[in-house]
Amino acid sequence: MSKYGKLPDQIIIGGISSNADLETGPYFVDGCDTITKLFLSRCRELGEKTAHREKVLGLWRSHSWNDYLIAARRIGLGLVSLGLKRGDVVSILSEDTKEWLYFDLGVQCVGGIASGVYTTDAPTQLAYLLNDSGSRFLVVENDEMLDKYLEIADQVPTLEKVIICQRAGLADFSDKKALFLDELYDIGEKLSQDEPGRFEAEIALSKPEDVGLLIYTSGTTGKPKGAMISNHNIMFIISSSLRVLPYKESDEQLCFLPLCHVLERNTSAYSPIACKTIVNFVESSETIFDNLQEVSPHVFTAVPRVWEKIYSRVSMMAMDGTALGKWSFAQALKAGMARAEFVISNRQAPALVQMRYALWDFLVLKNLRRMLGMARVRRAITGAAPISPDLLKWYRAIGVNLVEGLGQTEGTGVTTVNQVSHNKNGTVGPAIPGVTIRISEQGEIQFKGGNVFPGYWNAPEKTRDTMTEDGYLRTGDVGQLDEEGFLTITGRLKDIIITAGGKNITPSQMENKLKASPHISDVVVIGDRRKYLTCLVMIDQENVEKFAQDNKIPFNDFASLCAAKEVQELVGAIIAEANADFARVEQIKDFRLINILLTAEDDELTATMKLKRAFVEKRYEQLIDQMYK
Repeated sequence: MSKYGKLPDQIIIGGISSNADLETGPYFVDGCDTITKLFLSRCRELGEKTAHREKVLGLWRSHSWNDYLIAARRIGLGLVSLGLKRGDVVSILSEDTKEWLYFDLGVQCVGGIASGVYTTDAPTQLAYLLNDSGSRFLVVENDEMLDKYLEIADQVPTLEKVIICQRAGLADFSDKKALFLDELYDIGEKLSQDEPGRFEAEIALSKPEDVGLLIYTSGTTGKPKGAMISNHNIMFIISSSLRVLPYKESDEQLCFLPLCHVLERNTSAYSPIACKTIVNFVESSETIFDNLQEVSPHVFTAVPRVWEKIYSRVSMMAMDGTALGKWSFAQALKAGMARAEFVISNRQAPALVQMRYALWDFLVLKNLRRMLGMARVRRAITGAAPISPDLLKWYRAIGVNLVEGLGQTEGTGVTTVNQVSHNKNGTVGPAIPGVTIRISEQGEIQFKGGNVFPGYWNAPEKTRDTMTEDGYLRTGDVGQLDEEGFLTITGRLKDIIITAGGKNITPSQMENKLKASPHISDVVVIGDRRKYLTCLVMIDQENVEKFAQDNKIPFNDFASLCAAKEVQELVGAIIAEANADFARVEQIKDFRLINILLTAEDDELTATMKLKRAFVEKRYEQLIDQMYK
């Protein structure tokens, strides 16, 4: 049960009003019951105010809410002119850009369903998604994404048109199914002139039960499944989450996670519409940290890998500092940790602890946050995968209010979350208002509420499998609720290791402990039906290369770096230190390094840079067997 209980009939947060009956719905935000109606309302209200920014040729360029509306109208009506019907699916294959949002809202405003495709997907995966969704239209960002389509063009019979956003490199390109975005704009503008008010009329037809999004799961245990997300779901998440995670109208955000992921869609598409915040798009995946410094957002949401990477960078910089610099950072971190002990348990720190922290914050930590691009961060959130509680404490120590939440695609991205002022370190927080959580007899976390999706696309049997008879969603996570309603995740049902001795072990705790090291990027613990635990380790290339250079360890490539005796000893020492915090049966007895440099385009990794356990165990079966001979 949500810890927030019954709320008043009307709630106002930062000037945004939402009905309070989260048990039944429909859910209204400023009088609107669908995201498209709210979008139109915001564009009319805010006009020439900045909606988002994009960096072009080294300069940040602003785009208004009017620009947003005009582009979405032209796209939506352009697609209608090309034959789009309500309920048709449009797939979007692009990095994060303003055009991604224009298509997302333009498609939904005329009754279509927007389905994002990860840019790291292979052409064969693209073909599967287009065929499974029955997409009639595909949007591609540039020539690179177009090439993926051209490779499988004869395999996607339902596809009628491909819209290309950028002309660069395609001056001589011609295809009967293809047209460029500016051509689509012209088609849409003509219909807008011929039928004034058509776009607004289409928006007026939208209903809460309409499916607006099709979000495909990562497919780590089989073919990806398309989760349908309705307007009912989207408006519930806005109505509920803003009560515990409020924004200010003056807030700046940074969009960098894939927009086809439900977490980023909520964070950078729908919450900004509700809260009138400004979204800044990163230039590319390689410039995330540079853009973070330039924008210095007020709220920042990222996956654990990003938080681990920032921690690693700071740790490496501290090691490279002067003697005075190292000493100063150590003292500042010590003062921060002392204060964090109280902050993370919602207690008032003693005056002496506060004073010591204030001094070192002024001398060191404030400058550190400025350098990281977190000088203005009021609230930071981590989600989509487990994170080490030690890492959460470290961020609190340097003055970044990082809290953890839980969400999944089938729950529209948010189920539980900690608040900065009401937080329990190591938990994912209590349920958001209107969500009820329970733990099954098997220890599985199950929940129900307005965030639960209507089902999988054309897969009623799989939908039934993921729901209980009384309407709870099966998460597949194992966990426990404390007396205050805070949820702790201990692992995944399918990941639980049962050793040959019959001991049940959840590997995520050891994995999170090891990933807290700046030298380790990811870990998969092995041991099901075996005598002891082992693990496969993916090292952090940048930090381990630096370790090798500092210690004059020769290497030619990534494989030889992994094979170096000193690197093996480094990882072994990290594992030995982590083992000290676990019972003997839970300790790692042997390990191997994955000596291939993996990226999100490799099958071993999800788009959020998590190792796929089942796939890794199968791919590296021989390497695993070596540890048990």
